[in-house]
Order: sequence, then structure tokens, then C-alpha cells
Amino acid sequence: MATTGSLLSLDDVYRARERIAGRLHRTPMLPSRTLSEQVGADVHFKAELFQRTGSFKPRGVLNKLSQLTDEEKQRGLISISAGNHAQALAYAASLEGLDALVVMWQTASPMKIAAARGYGATVDTEAPEKIEAFERLDELIAETGRTLVHPYNDPLVMAGQGTVGLELLEDVPDAEVVLVQVGGGGLVSGIATAVKGVRADARVIAIEPERSPALHEGLKAGHAVTVEAESLADGLNGPYAGENCVAVCSALGVESVLVTEDELLAGFRFMYGRMKLACELAGAATAAALLAGRIELEPEQKVAAVVSGGNVAAKTAAAILTSEDEA
Repeated sequence: MATTGSLLSLDDVYRARERIAGRLHRTPMLPSRTLSEQVGADVHFKAELFQRTGSFKPRGVLNKLSQLTDEEKQRGLISISAGNHAQALAYAASLEGLDALVVMWQTASPMKIAAARGYGATVDTEAPEKIEAFERLDELIAETGRTLVHPYNDPLVMAGQGTVGLELLEDVPDAEVVLVQVGGGGLVSGIATAVKGVRADARVIAIEPERSPALHEGLKAGHAVTVEAESLADGLNGPYAGENCVAVCSALGVESVLVTEDELLAGFRFMYGRMKLACELAGAATAAALLAGRIELEPEQKVAAVVSGGNVAAKTAAAILTSEDEA
């Protein structure tokens, strides 16, 4: 059994599944005959865009909240997010009757800002960009004493996201290659813990944009490093991967693959046109890597790829889809 020592274990993921059981959707695994024929493997997509709030994020948040003390809950919650974690925290906090404050930035998706507010969170958009937003987060924690629910660098959040991996292996138990998109690294580290714990010989591959390679650079350096995060896939624009995420992925031998912006757009169009999945650009990263031939596969290998979220504005989706016609 693969292990990452005391930081995160397969048992942690199993416990997370017990804690959040019955509170979220069991999302489907969908085969793609077209993509399977194209790459010569058996490809299935784990459709987390159908999860509550439109992404995998509530899994980690609910697991984290389940372990907070009453005093930590009473202080109120705080976090930072490009959008999907913000919505998840707002949603989970409303279920628990807790107050949530989310730091976002002025160039974040207006749709995601509105959705976080719609679920009941207070949204702070004082920061103009991502780096300033992390500074703003630290300021607000010091000022308010709120309890941080980190979007990715928390072992409890990581374990909750790992429940995606448990479900994935239940539906495709002989999966040999697992593809996961990466922003800060919480999803891939959790899934890798689950997958490697059950199938030590399975490959887990992190997919990132070339324009936002936080985990890729962190794995090379052996620690978290700050990168320019300027991809059109806003959900993958982590300025750095979590230190805990880098440690877990390093220990478990997670592979790293980068995709271009054009490849992301092609993946997005494929998911809409052939899979009929209205995912966001981040959610299409795994399809992008497969379509672009970025993954070395053996004939007939079983491939499970995550579709992480579907929170995309109609205007954005339409612009991407029509740009192909205009090219």
C-alpha cells in the first residue's frame, strides 16, 4: 500500500467518505468511444461537473468542517478562491448555519463571485489580482480571527477530494492511468492517495496549463514555488501549489504534464461537441492532454480522467465555441 507517512493516508480518505456520505452526489463515470478510438485506449470521464455547486470542491470542504471545533465554527470561516472553492465553502457553511467570508479578486469570474454570494457567503474583492488576494487573506485572518478553510493545502480538504478517487476505482476498478487537472494540487494529491493506496501500480498524472505550472515547478524544485498563473482556465490558476500537495505528489510519484492554451480550447470543444458536457475550461484539461497526445499510453489501457467542474459563463463558452468557426 502506498503511503505518504503521517500527512495523508488511504484511511484518511476512507474516513472522509464516511463523514460526507449522503450529503453529495455520486457523480457518473462516462465512457468516450470517440476519444478511446483516437488514443487507442479505453477512456472514461469522472463527471464532477455534476457535483453540488458544480465542482468537486464540496467534498473537501465538508470533510474539513466536520472536524472543526465549536469554537472554530463560531469564529466564522474564511478562505480564498477563484470561484469553485468559494461556492463550495458558501454552500457547506449554509448547511451548517455558519458565517463564511471568501476573498476573491477583481478579475475573477463575475459569475463565480455572484454564485458564492448566492450561496450565502460574504465576498471580499478588494484585491486587484491573485497575489494581492493572498495578502488580503492574511490581513483578514489577523483582523477577524476567522477559521481558515484552505482551498487545497489542508490534509482534511485533500482527503475529502480523495473520495473522487475511491469512486473512480469503484466504477473502473482496473484503471491503469488516472488523469487529474491541477490548480493548487488538493484534488490530485487526494486522488493519488486513494488510487495509489488501492492500486499501487496505477499511474496518476497531473495536468496543468503551460501558463500556470505551479505543481510542475513545485515537483521539480521539491517544494512549493510561486509561478505566473495566467491561463484562460481560471480554475487552474494557482500561483503556487500547496506545500503539502507537493509533498504528497512527490512521495507517490505523481507524473506531471503541461498543455497549451490552444490544447485546452480544443479539449473544451471536444467535451461540448462530443461528450455533451458543459464543463469549464479547467474541467477540459484532461481531455486536452489526451487529444494532444501528451500522455503515453499502451494499447487498450484503462484511462480514468476527471472533469473537475462546470461553472462556466454562457458568454465564455459561446466565445470559445464560436472562435473555432471563425478560425
